Amino acid sequence: MIIGVPKEIYPGERRVALVPLAIPNLTKAGFETLMQAGAGNEAGYPDVFYAEKGAKIIADRSELFKRSDVILQVLCIGANDINGEQDLSLFRPGQALIGFLRPLGRSDLVQKLAARGVTSYAVELMPRTTRAQSMDALSAMASIAGYKAVVIAAHTLPRMFPMLTTAAGTITPARVFIIGAGVAGLQAIATARRLGAVASAYDVRPVAKEQVQSLGGRFVELPIEAQDAQDARGYARAQDDSFYKRQRELLGRVVAENDVVITTAVIPGKKAPVLVTEDMVKAMAPGSVIFDLAAERGGNCEITVPGQTVIRHGVTIIGQINVAGTVPYHASQMYARNLSSFLINLVKDGKARPPESDEIIRETLLTQDGEVVNPRVRETLGMPPLIART
Repeated sequence: MIIGVPKEIYPGERRVALVPLAIPNLTKAGFETLMQAGAGNEAGYPDVFYAEKGAKIIADRSELFKRSDVILQVLCIGANDINGEQDLSLFRPGQALIGFLRPLGRSDLVQKLAARGVTSYAVELMPRTTRAQSMDALSAMASIAGYKAVVIAAHTLPRMFPMLTTAAGTITPARVFIIGAGVAGLQAIATARRLGAVASAYDVRPVAKEQVQSLGGRFVELPIEAQDAQDARGYARAQDDSFYKRQRELLGRVVAENDVVITTAVIPGKKAPVLVTEDMVKAMAPGSVIFDLAAERGGNCEITVPGQTVIRHGVTIIGQINVAGTVPYHASQMYARNLSSFLINLVKDGKARPPESDEIIRETLLTQDGEVVNPRVRETLGMPPLIART
């Protein structure tokens, strides 16, 4: 089976779907690898590194698509809603595609992909199981985003993170508050602590308390209880408007006490809940920083501008998107491991295993035979269930 890795075309995307170190294991498993010339350059992986590991370098993008049985990408059509359609005509029926597809975001683009007859697997639909951990690209990228958010916030904040005792007096440590203690939030806590800040966090899921405390963070408890706070995959569930209103009232004082606030709260398939209002921003000290990791979903801060950094009421609000893409070397390395593990699990004797044979394949399969086939995606998008074929 031939794997094709094209150069990413999303504006500013520097990651690559496969790194040279991943190729020998894939070759051993029976795969042949084709790389588009220059695909790994911006991530720090020049063509010569791939050639040394046995990959063939293809100059022409259309030729790479033509010769490949499986296309590996970071941001596929769907996730790449700016110019992802450029590749649509290059796909052929029965060809496989693996990568981020954002099936609950731009469903129209996903349906166009289905119409081409492409068999696609969306890595963001990976089940949260022990066996799937090595394939969980969403968690891998979230971990990088949590780390980088703290680093950028520390650079932006006009004060130092650690406590210092100097001849000029004692400098108190910065206070960092993380809203949402998922993968990104936990990495943000760990990074803030390593930089010497005092870290605290809040999450609607009670189970997060122990995880926050294990990293040395203080868990902020509010006198309000979420109903059915966590779904079967471990993600926070959306709550009603009255809950979010009360939550904002209680969070206001906590936000005002901190120098940096990092928000990470997202609900799969929904707009991010607004947790930090403009009034809460006004109450923060001048020079404070908010890094909104939910910016791509609309933002957890009421005045976040997705893709931009703005200053309002003396507070810097960072709405940067594609944060993991700013660390392309290691992000690509982690992503390549995720995809390699997935491929080796997916393919047996040169053919993709049927979805009914494996939970990981079944949960990630998005389109096949001209249809969006994932039941969870169809239900979320309001599409009727597929009739079983006989």
